[in-house]
Amino acid sequence: MEEIRTDRLLIRRFKLTDLSDFYYYAKNPNVGPNAGWDYHRSKEESLDILKNFVISDEVWAIEYFSEKKVIGSIGLHKDRKRDNKDAKMLGYVLSEDYWGKGIATEAAKSIIKYAFEELNIDILSVYHYPFNERSRNVILKCGFNFEGILRRATVTYDGKIYDDWCYSLTREEYFKLGDKSE
Repeated sequence: MEEIRTDRLLIRRFKLTDLSDFYYYAKNPNVGPNAGWDYHRSKEESLDILKNFVISDEVWAIEYFSEKKVIGSIGLHKDRKRDNKDAKMLGYVLSEDYWGKGIATEAAKSIIKYAFEELNIDILSVYHYPFNERSRNVILKCGFNFEGILRRATVTYDGKIYDDWCYSLTREEYFKLGDKSE
């Protein structure tokens, strides 16, 4: 993927020059745990992860146009819960400074469109932990269907075991949504 532009965002590959922005949101203890990872304790830790993002073809930076600043990441990953080569899993994280502004939904909708219209995937899934209501709201605004709860499905960085609330959107459902998901 080269890049995707929305009204407020540029979704693009990460660059090493994004380190300060990346570290800024990744060091916040309210951000990472919602996605299952520990907050970053140093720029060096962030740099190690950022180097992987730079070469990755499945994680992209969310840049806020008006501030020319990276405020989160979004990705399409192999769905570890489905044995379907045409299945992908959506994941995203956003700086707490930008929560509640519709930015995660805007970014997610653009990647959903890319997944179905450019990559021609069959099914897109997304998961959240029971306590992550903000992510649940994004998921529902994007038109995903609730599949159920996979109990005790994920062990996080701190050894805690959580249920996964599971949602999906098939190719057929996406094209039936049309403009209704806007």
